[in-house]
Amino acid sequence: MLPKVKESIYIQSFKHDGSLHRTWAKGYVMEANEKRIVCVTNKTWVSESDGRRWVTREPAIYFFYPDKWFNVISMIRKTGIYYYCNIASPSIYDGESLKNIDYDLDLKVNPQYGWTILDEDEYVEHGIEMGYSEELKKAIEKGLDQVIELVADRKSPFDHDEVSAIYERYLEETQR
Repeated sequence: MLPKVKESIYIQSFKHDGSLHRTWAKGYVMEANEKRIVCVTNKTWVSESDGRRWVTREPAIYFFYPDKWFNVISMIRKTGIYYYCNIASPSIYDGESLKNIDYDLDLKVNPQYGWTILDEDEYVEHGIEMGYSEELKKAIEKGLDQVIELVADRKSPFDHDEVSAIYERYLEETQR
C-alpha cells in the first residue's frame, strides 16, 4: 500500500520495544512508489515521546524506503542543505501513517558532505535494554555503512540538485 501523491500523511517513529518515539503531524507526499516515499514538511508539528511539541523551523524533504535500514531528512536552510539520517527499520505505509522503528544511530551531514555519527552510546544502551539480536545489529550497522557510502558518492538522496528540484516542485504545487 502506498500513500497518494499530493496528500498529507501522518509520520510515526517507534522504538524497538513498540513505544512511540516521535510523530510528525503531516508530510506532503511528493513521490510514492515501491522504491521510496518522498514527503515534504514545512512548519509541521512534531510530538516527542516525552510530551514536548515543537514546529519545524525550515522546510525539509524526507526520504523513506521500504527496503533500506535508514531514512533521510534533507533540511533546506539559508546556508545550504543539511542532512539528518536516521538508522531505522524499513518504512511502511499502512493506510493511516508512514511508520518505522528508530534504532538510535544517526548521521549528521553538512552541505560540504562532512559527516558525524551521533548517539552511538544510546544505540549500545538500547541494544542491551531492548535485546537487539545479532542479526538486527548487523542490519542496523549495514544501514549506517550504506548511508555513509551514499554520502561519499553524493548519490540520492544526498544530491543537492535533486533535493532542490523536489523542493521547487513542492513550492509550485502548493502555491497554486
